[in-house]
Amino acid sequence: MKYTQLGRTGLKVSRLVLGTMNFGPQTGEAESHALMDAALDAGVNFFDTANVYGWGENKGRTEEIIGTWFAQGGGRREKTVLATKVYGSMSREGDTWPNFDRLSALNIRRAVDASLRRLRTDHIDVYQFHHVDRLTPFEEIWQAVEVLIQQGKILYAGSSNFPGWKIAQANETAARIGRLGLVSEQCLYNLAERRAEMEVIPAAEAYGLGVIPWSPLHGGLLGGAIRKAGTPGRSASGRSADALANSDVRAQVQRYEDLLDKHGLEPGDVALAWLLTRPGVTGPIVGPRTPEQLASALRAVELELSAELLTSLDEIFPGPGASPEAFAW
Repeated sequence: MKYTQLGRTGLKVSRLVLGTMNFGPQTGEAESHALMDAALDAGVNFFDTANVYGWGENKGRTEEIIGTWFAQGGGRREKTVLATKVYGSMSREGDTWPNFDRLSALNIRRAVDASLRRLRTDHIDVYQFHHVDRLTPFEEIWQAVEVLIQQGKILYAGSSNFPGWKIAQANETAARIGRLGLVSEQCLYNLAERRAEMEVIPAAEAYGLGVIPWSPLHGGLLGGAIRKAGTPGRSASGRSADALANSDVRAQVQRYEDLLDKHGLEPGDVALAWLLTRPGVTGPIVGPRTPEQLASALRAVELELSAELLTSLDEIFPGPGASPEAFAW
């Protein structure tokens, strides 16, 4: 497994991030434990989750599954760089009490303690803001974060789904009051969705944040969606099926799959490997539901893409162009 540093921190993390969103809703506890064991055995040390994963009445279930895995011992917690998120409402249906969501100091304090109980650990390595909170000033957020750091409950703070200007605002505020600020950003980024290259990734690079792309296969679209649709017993589903209903998207994906067929490569492997060539990227988040999916993701980390292939991929999935600063006189 290849490793890198997470942004401007001293943390050494794997160039593949194990996403746990499916643990609970789609993958049972025993199977989830087996996947985490397999990932750790393969050298994956960076695990990502969120307090709301499990969804609906089962919010928090994913953290609980990770917690029961840690409780088995064997150095599992010590070997894992653990990241979770706060923002979404943890209230139950019919509960009208406020302050169970967003990034108020009160909710941050409550949410950390609840996550620690579910995760059965005494600290979270990277505590991430799941979304921008337009109602809470960053001065309040950083004050709450600093208290948690002093208490030993978290080590670093990260963001998710932040635009470039919010990354700048967050870290300029942190610098003004003597705080470290954000050290990572999780953003939607893949071959088919490259808008993050305009401002989010330049902002992350400028402020020393590690970029952690989510949905690296764009909802399955880049994982051989057309090939699967033509295979008996398999089909594209969900977002990929909806996207393929668009004739322009389908033609683009067909070019992608045809190109990789010529090179004897798997679409999903290439989509992950491409992200690892991008500036500022720490590692993509993968959410395997089966050992086979995990094995495919692990292959991608070792895959070297030729300059010729990278050029062809740019031709099929052109980026948004130069960031606005390139247009300055």
